Parts: sequence; C-alpha cells; structure tokens
Amino acid sequence: MTTPLRLLAVPLLTLLLCACDPHYNWREYRSQEAQYTVLLPAKPATHTRAVRLGELAVNMTMTAAEVDGVVFAVGSAELAEAAQAPAALLAMRTALARNIGAPLTGQATGQQDSPPMTVSVEATGVHNGAPTLLIGRFVARERRVYQVIVMGVERDLVRQEADTFLSSFRLQ
Repeated sequence: MTTPLRLLAVPLLTLLLCACDPHYNWREYRSQEAQYTVLLPAKPATHTRAVRLGELAVNMTMTAAEVDGVVFAVGSAELAEAAQAPAALLAMRTALARNIGAPLTGQATGQQDSPPMTVSVEATGVHNGAPTLLIGRFVARERRVYQVIVMGVERDLVRQEADTFLSSFRLQ
C-alpha cells in the first residue's frame, strides 16, 4: 500500500534538488560609469587596473562572473580620442587570443564603419593545458571601448548560456 507521504516524496525531492542548483543564476548588472547593462550568470566581481592596448595605456574596469570555470566578463576603458578605437578593439582581441595561444587568421568579423563599431571573435586554444574556447565581441562607441567575452574549457562552455550573456549586452 502506498502512503500519501511516499507519493509526495519524489516530487518534493525533485523540487528540492532544482531549488539548490546554483548554476546560471542570471541577474542584470548595470554600469553607471561605462553606461551598459548585461546579464551575468552569477554574482559579479569588479576591479580596475592599468593595461596596454597596443600602444595605448588605459585603465580597464573588468566585471566578471564565473560558473564551472567558465568566465563571463565585460571590460571597459575610456580612450583619449575616439580615433584610437579601431586599434584598441583589435589590440583587445589579439591579447585575449594570445592568452590561450589561439591563432587569429580570418577570425575577426564585424562592422567598423558604423557606430557602434564592433569586432567579433571565436578562437580555440589551450590554457592551463586544457582546450579553451574564447567567444567575444569588442565594441567601441565614441571614446569608450568594451570587451564582452566568454572563456573557458571547451567541454564546460555551454553555447546557449554564452549566447544569453553576449546578446544581453546593451549600451545605454
């Protein structure tokens, strides 16, 4: 004979397991300084540091969240002049691909003649001994440049989650 408690056990257990899943807890992040919004899959951390984008020295602010070793990040920097944007975007793309030892031949796509300027990349390389995938979009509007990237071990990177993140990026 089946008791009511046993009938409820499986649905209750399923509900509890679903409620405890910490993966992809999407939340909107809004940068007042860099004027963008994006959905991040976990609680983000933000820090600013001086970096070189080719010949340009800038302070870049990175906001990032990590899920299962996959990093979802937005970096932004303000340039001295808007004319520096094309070189800055390509320098960001090159540096990130170099970090995973990925070649860049024929991997840049985007619009460079209409605002906002964008360059996209998808590159596969090796980082810490594991096949690593980088999917990114680099955007410039006036004097500000942005890098919107997902990077992680290829087998752990879920394309649908990467697409959710990348497509959620909006300039205000």
